[in-house]
Amino acid sequence: MKIVLDAMGGDNAPTVEIDGAIQAIAEFGHEIVLVGDECRLKEELKKFNYDSTKLSIKHASEVIEMHEPAAISVRRKRDSSIVVGLDLLKKGTADAFVSAGNTGAVVCAATLFLRLLPGIERPGIAIIMPSVTGTSLIIDVGANINPKPIHLLQYGIMADAYSRYILKTPDPSVGLLSVGEEETKGTEFIKEAHTLLSESKLNFIGNVEGRDIYAGKADIILCDGFVGNVILKISESVADTIMQLVRQEIKSSIIATVGAALSSSAFSVLKKKMDYSEYGGAPLLGVDGRCIISHGSSTAKAIKNAIRVEADFVSQDVNKHIVEELESY
Repeated sequence: MKIVLDAMGGDNAPTVEIDGAIQAIAEFGHEIVLVGDECRLKEELKKFNYDSTKLSIKHASEVIEMHEPAAISVRRKRDSSIVVGLDLLKKGTADAFVSAGNTGAVVCAATLFLRLLPGIERPGIAIIMPSVTGTSLIIDVGANINPKPIHLLQYGIMADAYSRYILKTPDPSVGLLSVGEEETKGTEFIKEAHTLLSESKLNFIGNVEGRDIYAGKADIILCDGFVGNVILKISESVADTIMQLVRQEIKSSIIATVGAALSSSAFSVLKKKMDYSEYGGAPLLGVDGRCIISHGSSTAKAIKNAIRVEADFVSQDVNKHIVEELESY
């Protein structure tokens, strides 16, 4: 399996991307194509030992920075690592694409060059969130901030296929994020989406509230990209704050320090569940190709796991299952 990695996209590129790619090669055996400044990548690679038969470089002279406007940058920077990498996917010379770069640019370029799956009007970014019952899949967290109700139905269909074949959830429950559980609650947009979902073949359980996300009330939670992105950023902040507060309390007394030592295994499990790097990245569902968008501050471990998730995406042929489900509608 050949996976294209945007080696220039993250906050700490290309060191982190290269390290993660080499870890993925050693652990999973996939072939990786690094896209970026060839001279810089070759110089960085001198620091690592790796299987050179599994790693290659595709030169790209430009980088779309995080602050740059997505649509304009994609059109102007045709030799950027994002555009060049997705072009390899479009031409069929690779199986999948991973980037920790400008999210908007990846969504724009993927939609423009790969096009959308038949029946899909807008792509959606899905992300895994930890909950007390396991995990929940939230879609959308940033691809489309002004969707129509029909788009939320499509998100539900795509997330259902992803949950079944990647997360191995047999009959995932679907909840619609709103300000109350009653179907009369929420904006007209939410009410119309509720009607469409109620009439669908999905295992729709109705509206869910913000407090239900981490309670694990639904396997899939649907929302627009603006709300989803706010949830994502707040969740990251809360997770970091909790860990910092726990460390402060542990250092506050000898008794707390001893208690923490006795509970170290529980803390390790908690830290792992709250660590975004364990999940790798978020699939961009709806485009006619396989794309994973990773966090801009991804570690090498996160990049490695993003490659693992992307490989699962390919091997399970999730897009085929999405199209099959859409055809039934």
